[in-house]
Amino acid sequence: MLIEEKSFQFSLDIIKLVKDLKDNNEYIFANQLLRSSTSIGANVAEAGAGQSKKDFVAKMAIASKEARETRYWLRLIKEAQLSNLELSKYLNEIDQIIKILTKIVKTSQTNI
Repeated sequence: MLIEEKSFQFSLDIIKLVKDLKDNNEYIFANQLLRSSTSIGANVAEAGAGQSKKDFVAKMAIASKEARETRYWLRLIKEAQLSNLELSKYLNEIDQIIKILTKIVKTSQTNI
């Protein structure tokens, strides 16, 4: 699966978690998680239309940073037991996304 589709699907999955958080009145965590997780796919999509290789790398690097922030929020939500959902699948998925984005950034930087 391409990173564009993987990040889009992840955002869709996160929406379910955000709904659960809001049902538990955890609005601040829900909003932070929604912002960072959906930003991953948005930056990946923008990178695809990059004007140069440097622009592509910059957008992918931002996506990688947003993915790491998303992992932080997921870990915090899990450890604080703020959701009724099993968060392991979300954490596994974000770890895969981080690995893919890191590889893309490193390979692309080498090719500039």
